[in-house]
Amino acid sequence: MSTVASVRIHATQFPEQVRRDLLESLRTRRVNHKFLYDSVKQTQKWLALHQAYSPTRNDADCRAIYEKSFAAAAAQIKSRRVGVIGLGCGGGQKDTRLLKRLKARGKEVFYTPCDVSTAMVLTARETAMTVLPEKNCFPFVCDLATANDLQGILVTRHPSLVTFFGMIPNFEPQDILPKLASLIRQKDFLLFSANLAPGADYAAGMKTILPQYDNDLTRDWLMTFLLELGVEPRDGDLRFAIEDGRFGLKRIVARFHFRRPCRIQIESRAFNFKTGDSIQLFFSYRYTRELVRIILARYRLKICEQWIMKSEEEGVFLCRNPGGLVT
Repeated sequence: MSTVASVRIHATQFPEQVRRDLLESLRTRRVNHKFLYDSVKQTQKWLALHQAYSPTRNDADCRAIYEKSFAAAAAQIKSRRVGVIGLGCGGGQKDTRLLKRLKARGKEVFYTPCDVSTAMVLTARETAMTVLPEKNCFPFVCDLATANDLQGILVTRHPSLVTFFGMIPNFEPQDILPKLASLIRQKDFLLFSANLAPGADYAAGMKTILPQYDNDLTRDWLMTFLLELGVEPRDGDLRFAIEDGRFGLKRIVARFHFRRPCRIQIESRAFNFKTGDSIQLFFSYRYTRELVRIILARYRLKICEQWIMKSEEEGVFLCRNPGGLVT
C-alpha cells in the first residue's frame, strides 16, 4: 500500500467556505451537520456512538437485511464494470460488504467514498482497500448539503450504484432528494437506508426510539462542537425533543439552551447568546415505510425492493429513477 493517499476536495470544503458556513451556522443558530464531524476527535466520538447504538453493529436482523440488499443490488448490475458512489460513507464498513458482493460476481469495481470529513473518507478508503486495489479508490471530500454540481463530478460512463446509508435522516428531504435523483440515470441504482419509527402509531414510535439519541455518548459527541468554540458545559443544557417537520414527517432535534449569557468569538465576529437562547445542534428525521415511498415518488425515485427490520426501526431500499437521463 502506498504511504500517500490522493483525496479530491470539493470547494464546499475549502477553508474560506467552511469559515462562511460556520459563521452562518452561528448566525442562524442552526448548525450545519458537517461541523459535527469536522475534527478527528469528533470522528472518533461518532464512531464510538455508532458502535454502541447502530443496529447494524448490535442486531443480527439488521445486518441480515443489509446483506440481502447487497445481494439484490449486486444481482441487478449487468455491466462488467460498475462505479460505487458511497455518499456519506462514514467508516465504509457497509460499502465494503457491498463491494465484496460485486467482486464475487466478477465485476470490476470503482469506489468513490464521499463524506464531509476527511478522516471519515480516509477510513472508508482504508476499509475498501481490503477488497479493491488502491487505483480503484477515489476518495472525495464534499459537503452534500451545499454542493450543487455533483452530477458532473461523480457520474461516470460506467453504470453507478449510489449508496446513502444512515444519512437521509439528517437532511431536509427537499434539499437532498433532488440531488440524489440527479445522480441516478436509467441504468443506475440507489441503495439507501432510512431510520424508521416502529409500530402503527407514528408518535408512539418516536417516543420509543428517543433514548437512542438522548444518551451520554450522543451528548458527548454533540457537545464537542460547542466546547471547541469555548462554550462551557455549565453555560446551558442540551435537550432533545420530538418535532413535526415537512411532508408529515417527525424528527428528533437536539438544542443547547443557554442558562447564562455566552459569547462565541470567531476572529473578528462575535455571537452573543442571552439567557434563554438556544442553538440547534442536530436533527434526525424518522420515516415510516409508507412515507419513504410517498416522499421518494415526489422526486421521481421508485422503490424496486425493500427490506425492513422485524423491529421496524430501520429499512433498506433499492431504487431507480425511471425518468433519469439515458447515457
